[in-house]
Amino acid sequence: MRDPSPRTLLDWYDRHARALPWRVPPGSARRADPYHVWLSEIMLQQTTVAAVGPYFAKFTRLWPMVADLAAAEDAEVMSAWAGLGYYARARNLLKAARVVAGAHGGRFPDTEAGLAELPGIGPYTAAAVAAIAFDRRAVVVDGNVERVMARVRDIRTPLPAAKPEIKAAAAKLTPDVRPGDYAQAVMDLGATICTPRNPACGICPWRDACAGRLSGSAPDLPRKAPKQARPVRQGIAYLARRSDGALLLETRPGRGLLGGMLGLPGTEWAEAAPEPAPPLDADWRRAPVEVRHTFTHFHLRLTVMAGEVPAGTAPKSGAFHPASHAAGDALPTVFRKALKAGLAALD
Repeated sequence: MRDPSPRTLLDWYDRHARALPWRVPPGSARRADPYHVWLSEIMLQQTTVAAVGPYFAKFTRLWPMVADLAAAEDAEVMSAWAGLGYYARARNLLKAARVVAGAHGGRFPDTEAGLAELPGIGPYTAAAVAAIAFDRRAVVVDGNVERVMARVRDIRTPLPAAKPEIKAAAAKLTPDVRPGDYAQAVMDLGATICTPRNPACGICPWRDACAGRLSGSAPDLPRKAPKQARPVRQGIAYLARRSDGALLLETRPGRGLLGGMLGLPGTEWAEAAPEPAPPLDADWRRAPVEVRHTFTHFHLRLTVMAGEVPAGTAPKSGAFHPASHAAGDALPTVFRKALKAGLAALD
């Protein structure tokens, strides 16, 4: 069987490329803005294109250049990120922006190795920015590319053990000409045709060179090793509402899960049932609905306690904020759920 042709895929991409706000049209004489490519790639980590779109628009409106982002207040950036999840990405985003603005004069390194030295940039992101923004021949492998390569090469070793074999297959096919467009073409192929379920093999530009299609194994690839069950952690969140409607919020520690984000005060999240730790004296009542939320490594079950307090009440930690400050996307998703449950208990 002949190898899949990068030229064939690029021809398909020239006709069917997705229009995304951080891209330039395929074959364009101008290159994509490195700041836009980097920002989108960080946002897209474990997040869908549909979810990222509004956040990308918000960030580029508030901070049009990397120097603008570097100069922004941490709390402002974390608030703008709220709801997108995986908040360590936002902290590393700021760190990297400040390195680029300070140590690199506002210009991103144009090599894979140089990009990999920036905070929060791993091998995939370094390769993606090098290829897409600077047209370097870099081997870009995300989840879509893994699926395409596993099927095209009929790689049946389960993930994650198959990663080296998949990357070798991707490296062999990556061309010297238009590597940035090629990287995006493979990702688009995986996102629109070579999908996880019911791949549209009949209209795939690589259908005649796909070993998985010919063997009949394509729909079942890539195989994955069984996942370990996520543990369940428990916690208590406290919603205190002052008589003027202000809500008690606190900024979480800078390190750790949801670091630097605004949230409701509460206990640690642990597998053992937590001891109550109210932030102030109040007639606490338990919300009838338990908040459930899933993080990457565990499931969380959160009991919400709600209470009314008079004006002038001084909390042990945190501060009272106008209710509008907690509205919209100011809080991470888990705390928005807790806020909703707490307000329902009060109202």
